[in-house]
Parts: sequence; structure tokens; C-alpha cells
Amino acid sequence: MVCTQNVINNFGDEKDLLKQLTDSYLYKDILSYGGIRKPEILEKLLRALAFQIGSEVSYNELAQLLGIDKKTVSNYIDLLCQAYVIFKLPSFSKNLRNEIKTNQKIYFYDTGVRNMIIGDLNPLEVRQDKGNLWENFLIAERLKYNAYTNSLAKGYFWRTVQQQEIDYVEEEAGTVTGFEIKWNPKSKVKIPKTFIETYKTDVKVVNNENFREFFFTN
Repeated sequence: MVCTQNVINNFGDEKDLLKQLTDSYLYKDILSYGGIRKPEILEKLLRALAFQIGSEVSYNELAQLLGIDKKTVSNYIDLLCQAYVIFKLPSFSKNLRNEIKTNQKIYFYDTGVRNMIIGDLNPLEVRQDKGNLWENFLIAERLKYNAYTNSLAKGYFWRTVQQQEIDYVEEEAGTVTGFEIKWNPKSKVKIPKTFIETYKTDVKVVNNENFREFFFTN
């Protein structure tokens, strides 16, 4: 997995160090490991995924965008997952006929690498994509915490065909908990009653004031 600890420890040189990490790991090591002969395709795929964080990903659309077949897209994404660059978040469904059952979202383990890929290192407060970037950061850190603590919780997102949605859902030992992620604590949040009534649970709102509780509590 790409690690930005050196970036944190070298204040003032963050941009150059992050670029070195991204270039050496993504565009050299992974290309060599995966035997990829067309690095430009991997670079375009990473950019496409970077711009789609927080959205459901279509392999067919990516294949058309990149001019390659769907199987190649799938193979490249699997390779990036194995290298801990990105991870898949599947959809959660059990009871409702109108729940989205097969779609998935793709996020980056390291948002600094994601930002370098699209060439935007501006502070979160002034970014157009801060909502999706904040969502990516929180979900990635939550999954890392679960892995470090050997939690059996599984992560998902939830959506219906009527566009009712929960950003992040965890299931552990039959217990389901939903999380709605917002950057601004004052943002209005509409929680789908369908989710609450179906899974007999509550939905917690996570923002930039209480996010530490989201990271470090089970």
C-alpha cells in the first residue's frame, strides 16, 4: 500500500515527496508487477476512478471511455485492489426488492495519492469535491481501523432504485448500522425511513466535528 507517512514527516516538501511516491509506486512497481504493457491505460483508469469516488462504478462505461474491453478493466481494477491502491465497497441488500444488489463503489486507500493523480492538492475547505473526498477519507480510515482491531464488521453502501441512499453501512454478527457522512455539521440530513424500518437500526451522522468517534468506536 502507498504510504504517505514520509510526506507528513517532511513539512514543506509534501508535494514533491507525494509525487515521487505516486510515480514510483503506481507507474513503475505496479506496472512491473502486473506485467502491464500499456501504462497509459492504467493512468487513464486511475484518473477515471479518482474522479468517480463516491459514485457507483460501471465497468462497461469505463471500458468505453478507455477503449478497452470490460475484462481488461476488471483485471486492472483487481490488480489495483491487490496492491492496496483502491478498494471496492459493495452494495448492501437483504430484504427489499428495490434495493441495488450488484453495484459497487471504488475508493482510494490513500486520499493523498488520489489527489496527486488528478493534480489537485488544494486544502479540503476550498475544494469542489470536498464532499466525496471527505467520504473517501472516512470510509478508508474506518476500514483500516476495523482491520487493525480484527473486527468482523463488513462495510457496504446502501441505495434503492428510488435513489434513497446511506453512505456507509456496517454489518457485524447480524447487527446493521448506517452512517451518513457530511463535511459540514450544519448540513441538513434526510435519513431514509425505509432503511431504519427494514433493518431495525439507527443511522449516525458523521461530520468534521465528531468524526473521531467514527474512527475509533465499534
